[in-house]
Amino acid sequence: MTAPALSDDKRRLLFITCFIALIATSFGFMVRIMMLDTWKPMFELSDTQYGELFGVGLWPFAISIVLFSLFIDRIGYKITLWFAVVCHVIQAVMLITVGMSWVPDSLQGYWWIYIGTFVGALGNGTVEAVINPVIATVYREQKTKWLTILHAGWPGGLVLAGLLGLSVGGGGLDLHWRYQVGVLLLPVVIYALMLISTKFPVNERVTAGVPYLTMLKQCGFIGAFIILYMIVMQIGLVFNYEPWISWSVIGGLTVLYAFLVQGSPGRPLFIVLLLLMIPLATTELGTDAWIKALVGPALEKFAIDGAWVLIYTAFVMMLLRIFLIGPLSKIFKPLVILAICSAFAAVGIFMLAGAEAAIAILVFATIYGIGQSFFWPVTLGVVAEQFPEGGALTLNSIAAVGMLGVGILGAPMLGHLQDNQIHRSMQENEAISAKYVDSEEKQSIFGAYKSVDQGALKQRDQRIEALEGSQSDQSTSFAAEEARELEVLIGERSLLDGLTKDAKGNALRMAAGPAVFMFLSYLVLILWFKSKGGYRPVSLS
Repeated sequence: MTAPALSDDKRRLLFITCFIALIATSFGFMVRIMMLDTWKPMFELSDTQYGELFGVGLWPFAISIVLFSLFIDRIGYKITLWFAVVCHVIQAVMLITVGMSWVPDSLQGYWWIYIGTFVGALGNGTVEAVINPVIATVYREQKTKWLTILHAGWPGGLVLAGLLGLSVGGGGLDLHWRYQVGVLLLPVVIYALMLISTKFPVNERVTAGVPYLTMLKQCGFIGAFIILYMIVMQIGLVFNYEPWISWSVIGGLTVLYAFLVQGSPGRPLFIVLLLLMIPLATTELGTDAWIKALVGPALEKFAIDGAWVLIYTAFVMMLLRIFLIGPLSKIFKPLVILAICSAFAAVGIFMLAGAEAAIAILVFATIYGIGQSFFWPVTLGVVAEQFPEGGALTLNSIAAVGMLGVGILGAPMLGHLQDNQIHRSMQENEAISAKYVDSEEKQSIFGAYKSVDQGALKQRDQRIEALEGSQSDQSTSFAAEEARELEVLIGERSLLDGLTKDAKGNALRMAAGPAVFMFLSYLVLILWFKSKGGYRPVSLS
């Protein structure tokens, strides 16, 4: 069954517009992965700040997707998607101009990237606020299948952006990194032009006459509390509010929501799926956020950029989402697919952390790519099939909590683990610690920490380069003191590189934990549905 108001051609144009809009969101994700390693020494970012910059590309997504989900049936899908276009253009302009002389000194570096990424994340949330309910409405008889095919746009964008970014930044062209960031604008221009002619359907819930209050009750005040807690706490952390202010806002809005829904706590299964999105998104997006940096040291000896691992796993995900979901959904129920994916992801991530040989990295990256392929879209399919009365709200709240979880907890947690482990390891050598550990204590959601002084690393590398230049220059003398200094600095670099490599491997192993938890949780849900007679989609008709 499809939306009767749309012809086949209009449905096709609608799907392609939504698909390319989703590609635009993944372009931003991939460009940040490729640029953060460039920006880190340029603006002296710690690993935790690195994680926070990745996190802000994710958690603001929840603000726009939740707010628009509450009113999107009144505002309209088309106007909402135009808002996303504006956000994506602002993001591209700000990230292209970071470091330019006209940017205020107080906003240079970290904060300019942070603000631009924040606006882009609002646009990403707006895109998903539109495309998920639209496709679930247009293809209401095959929601899991078509939502999965739609979300092939995410890995497809990662592959395309990665290839474009690497070709623009390399290949002997010697172009500035700003050209790589400019890649962000390509899919934005395309979906903006297509949006002019695209027609949108009326939501399935609205067509069926399900009241607005019924939609709110599906989420309930427990679901509202979870979403509010994560959003408000993150905003409080950014703006350094007193905890009582955050708790007052959370409590007040939760009570108001409970009053509006007449005390409905929400559907129990929905609350469970809502909470499961935190480890799910951490496993998929949190690992993706760090995978270039985490496997980079192991690939350096093969002269391979770590970004190729992400491009490869995204390519595997894209192919499986497009070509395998149809046959797979005929054999297995959605929760079984999710359990299988969790097992693959846990094995792939854990083994990838210790892989050294190129073939081992390829094999375990393939296993990880298979594992993460169906997490996000199949979960959306389960929610769309089980809670059609929830309309856009339940469907998009799931995605919101996923982004909040990885943005607030997942990506920063992996960075915090690395900073702490490197710091502990360096404390064993007082001379190294005094020279390379930043004396300033920083704060994150996980508490206080000290990071490696990126400025000291930059000075060390510049000094090594200068000494090596003098050593190779036959026209200048190279004193014994300089030779000794060069030997010491190279030894320090080797030691720190080893500590960093070990820390990154251990952080990647930790990312396998959430996947194991998900596997066990899905087994419980499978047994629960079996006790109720089996998994069946709910139809509003």
